[in-house]
Amino acid sequence: MADSITSGIENISLESFDLLNTIIDILYILILAWIVVKISGILLKGLSEKAGQYRIAIAMMIPLSKIFVYAIAIYLIFLQIVGPSLSVLLAFSGLFGAAIGFGLKDVFADILGGIVIIFERPFKIGDKITVGDSYGEVKDIGLRATRIVTPDDSEVSLPNFFIFDRSVSSGNAGAMEMMVVTDIYISPDSDIREAVEIMREAVISSGYVYITKERRYNVLVKNYPYYSRIRAKAYVNDLRYEFEFRSDVTGRAWAEMKRRGIKSPQIHEPYDNEKNSGDEKKGLIDH
Repeated sequence: MADSITSGIENISLESFDLLNTIIDILYILILAWIVVKISGILLKGLSEKAGQYRIAIAMMIPLSKIFVYAIAIYLIFLQIVGPSLSVLLAFSGLFGAAIGFGLKDVFADILGGIVIIFERPFKIGDKITVGDSYGEVKDIGLRATRIVTPDDSEVSLPNFFIFDRSVSSGNAGAMEMMVVTDIYISPDSDIREAVEIMREAVISSGYVYITKERRYNVLVKNYPYYSRIRAKAYVNDLRYEFEFRSDVTGRAWAEMKRRGIKSPQIHEPYDNEKNSGDEKKGLIDH
């Protein structure tokens, strides 16, 4: 009887020891995978910054490396769970199912969205995208979230599930160059042809412009009741200089327009019937 009890205690102890070792091994694998992902991300990002026109292609290897490393980690974890004993597998399965039931389903939905983004590539690292009210450059595509940096240097984290229920607009679709629209508003009595020529010269002489047979530029005019809009549509040679390009074209175009006597539109205040009616009555009484 005593031998049976002792044997039972020893079996329980061994199973508990095996479970503890398995948990430690899993933590070790996860920490090692996280370190490898961080180091590879830093190295690939540094390489992409020096790669010129291949910057975006190399940057897209960052999320692919994450998938590769974490896939190996999951495989090793699976071996750790299945290897020791069936009881360990059952215990882990119970904990895993409980975790999903208590709220991790959203996390797994985001991970699924991240895998879809990485392999279908509706946008890439370095792209300028618009998602809802957010616009900015994609800095990182993680398994759970995508990070973009807005023009005012704010970082926005978007859970990857957005790929299933929101439309995404990419300004450059993986290319280095990107279309930039620059508007200038002038007085309607100004010389429109001269203004268009000035705008054209400002565009083609900019150090940021990118013009080829496929990437052409246009200068368009649209007249409104109180002003005329001169719109230049041209490609910037590096999407990171989107705002520098627009500022360069606007500043030099306006400087030349002012030199030639082309004026900005005057502000027209809306006509207030009640106010003007009161002024007229007051004028009649005073008179």
